[in-house]
Amino acid sequence: MQNKNCQNMTTESKQELLGYQSYSIQKNLKYFKPTKTTTTATFAEEIRNTLQFAKKSISPKFFYDESGSKLFDEICLLPEYYPYNAETEILQKVEQKLLPYLSEEFHLVELGSGSSLKTRLLIDVLFKSQKYLQYFPIDISEILDQSAKNLCKDYPNLAVTGVVDTFENGLDFIENYDDKPNLITFLGSSFGNFEKSAGITFLKKISSLMKSSDLFLIGLDLKKDQKILHNAYNDTQNTTAKFNLNVLKRINDELGGNFDLDQFKHHAIYNEEQGRIEMYLRSLSEQSIVIPKSELSINLSKDELIHTENSHKFSLDQIESLLKQSNFEKLEIWFDSRNYFALVLAKKL
Repeated sequence: MQNKNCQNMTTESKQELLGYQSYSIQKNLKYFKPTKTTTTATFAEEIRNTLQFAKKSISPKFFYDESGSKLFDEICLLPEYYPYNAETEILQKVEQKLLPYLSEEFHLVELGSGSSLKTRLLIDVLFKSQKYLQYFPIDISEILDQSAKNLCKDYPNLAVTGVVDTFENGLDFIENYDDKPNLITFLGSSFGNFEKSAGITFLKKISSLMKSSDLFLIGLDLKKDQKILHNAYNDTQNTTAKFNLNVLKRINDELGGNFDLDQFKHHAIYNEEQGRIEMYLRSLSEQSIVIPKSELSINLSKDELIHTENSHKFSLDQIESLLKQSNFEKLEIWFDSRNYFALVLAKKL
């Protein structure tokens, strides 16, 4: 038998050895997927595991099916939802401050296939210092949609290589891809969804996987007036409510559930002690729910809550502490004009 070694192997062979299969969409556009995929089973198992207890919950990572992603795009356009515009404002003005850190040829790695506009802003910055760029979006959902094709059309020297996997597994995959440094981005306020201890564990994992030459760019939502926070998650058009309720529709569609969406109401509050927005779905009546593919039957009482998301907000002291505990060194921190949001550039210690 041939002794396979990652050295002296083609890129495709390396990825096969790491348990991934390559799928080509068009020139400069492909994605890698684990050869053993358990996405559907994982969804069913997690729903069973989190809805069977007295304090019921659904992970926010399940918000983003096709309908959920479209609704979130609509949320980003709402006047009340400041994080998108605040972070975009920062990205539009930090080019000259970011460029000195990009003296080598970098890959762009995005944890989550987020906003096409914000991705383009970073691509534009990187093309100021290099002629060719490889962009790796990592997401557990299928990610190479029309926006990825548009990127390839608009940037002839851009190659898009998606990785359909968890952030940690995807980053491990990319760090083994080649020796080039990576600009790893975790934009939006997604990090705020983590519980505090889990967030530190996640960032420690990210820093442990990074090369010493890699950079990490993370968006963090700052603490601010509670009215601003409340309005951001309780918009007058009820788009956030539709987004929250959509996760029940996804359970119905994919797992055979029988949730009646009219019997639930969006409920979002600011928990000042914990420094976070908490989102729930409130049952409007006593009801019985069956989810066949999760092998689960539950009873809900009137006003019982299903927790769907936390969104932590941070002070500057908390950001400093978070980075130190996670083995990161802060290089820069940038703010929008209203000091609502922060972008932090860091490297591993």
